[in-house]
Amino acid sequence: MNKFFFILSFLLVILYIFINGLRNDPKIVPSALLNKSVPEFKIQKILSNTKTFGRNDIMKIKDVKLVNVFASWCLPCRIEHPQLKKLSKNIPIFGINKKDRKEDLKAWLSELGNPFFAIGADKDGNASIQWGVYGIPETFILDKNSNIRYKHVGPILEKDLETINSIITSIKYE
Repeated sequence: MNKFFFILSFLLVILYIFINGLRNDPKIVPSALLNKSVPEFKIQKILSNTKTFGRNDIMKIKDVKLVNVFASWCLPCRIEHPQLKKLSKNIPIFGINKKDRKEDLKAWLSELGNPFFAIGADKDGNASIQWGVYGIPETFILDKNSNIRYKHVGPILEKDLETINSIITSIKYE
């Protein structure tokens, strides 16, 4: 009889954990970097005469800005690209191009347009790790002091623009 209750209790605990896991929104991912300054990183700059791109380049812009981690081979990155172009009309977007070939990126931007203020090549993925990225695309909203205020996991879809713009506006007027 004790064995039966033990097994039943164990199964109920497992069921409880499983059901709670289903309720969680996979786009809401806790980040240890929220409300902290941009991480230290330096990567090769793409499409520019300047050789490197890193933390200091982002911190020079004293306004709200986005950092988007993406790649030309990433289908969700292609899906979010029109939304990035819309956002780039009002806010600078820095791109971290993860594990991509320069030729592929240039062709991709030529086809879809370039919404980025500056792009750096994260050839080995280490810069993305510094940002706490585990998949792409991921987008960060930074305040005027370059503190990370919001992390969006996955592609920014048309339906996400209202939320993103609302966050940007509230940060701008703090």
